[in-house]
Amino acid sequence: MARFVEGLLEEARFRASTLHVTKVDTAYLGGGTPSMLPPHLIRTLFEGLRSAFPIRADTEINIEVNPATFGRSAAKTYFESGVSRVSLGAQSFSPDVLKTLGRTHGPRDIRRSIEVLRNAGIRNVSVDLMFSIPGQSLTEWQESLEQAVALSPTHISAYNLTYEEDTPFLNRLQQGLYAESDDLNASMFELAHRFLTSRGLRHYETSNYAYPGFESRHNQGYWQGRDYLGLGPSAVSTSAGRRWKNIPDTAQYLNQVEERGHAELEVENLTTAQLDLERIALMLRTDAGVHRRHLSEVPPDRIDAIVDEDLADWRGENLILRGRGNMLVDSIIDHLVT
Repeated sequence: MARFVEGLLEEARFRASTLHVTKVDTAYLGGGTPSMLPPHLIRTLFEGLRSAFPIRADTEINIEVNPATFGRSAAKTYFESGVSRVSLGAQSFSPDVLKTLGRTHGPRDIRRSIEVLRNAGIRNVSVDLMFSIPGQSLTEWQESLEQAVALSPTHISAYNLTYEEDTPFLNRLQQGLYAESDDLNASMFELAHRFLTSRGLRHYETSNYAYPGFESRHNQGYWQGRDYLGLGPSAVSTSAGRRWKNIPDTAQYLNQVEERGHAELEVENLTTAQLDLERIALMLRTDAGVHRRHLSEVPPDRIDAIVDEDLADWRGENLILRGRGNMLVDSIIDHLVT
């Protein structure tokens, strides 16, 4: 773990020397389980990042944590290191659903984690939940939403389970052990929307809800098409129209960083038209929608079709999804950009 952290910092120093970053608006430790790092390495990591980049007091610093992999000492270190926002991977408050997901924590651990974070001084806590888990009922989903809101988080993410390549979930789906139901997916999506918005949370992106002022600045940066720097194995970066992806294998990543300061594997130069298409795919997921200037490459009849079907509408110069359109966002994006 110490070598891994030093590898991240070596890459950070290399990028700092080549990109000339003048401001860091947000920083996000995610992917995998950052909370598995012991407190002293978390401290080392943040100290190193601060020496490499202009991270200021107003920088939103996020970290993803698993309820089973941190305690009071780690939470205290997060706060002392400047972490201002925590994304807690609760996933569900149903023991059966957590077992299906292979999680080692239970509902009591989720409640304990939020208490530990608040006692450490971290008030901005997002609870991540998942729906459409095999065997999960609409009632279980309702109960998870209720228990999450009862803990008064500032933000709730509600994600639909996706079946990824090379995972046990996809294998079981292909074997017929699991089944997908579009109707149940839609019912769970609608239930989350009704319940969470009725409690005062803003549905500001397809899978994200926040009380006013607690929207994720980091994620909003992605959706708005801002430049970003990724550090670590498989990390992707985009800067000034240049996009690169790092080697995914951790051992190879460390070897490359130690030899040359970076671990680029793939590089792509993006045109303005390509970036506009990406902004459509990202901004259309938000309640702000996508500005007309990014739609110049989309045939007008495709836009008219989703407006005529009452799946989207114009709000000033922005095209915004409405009603059923929010549930069909992926297929609508395919319709517009492919």
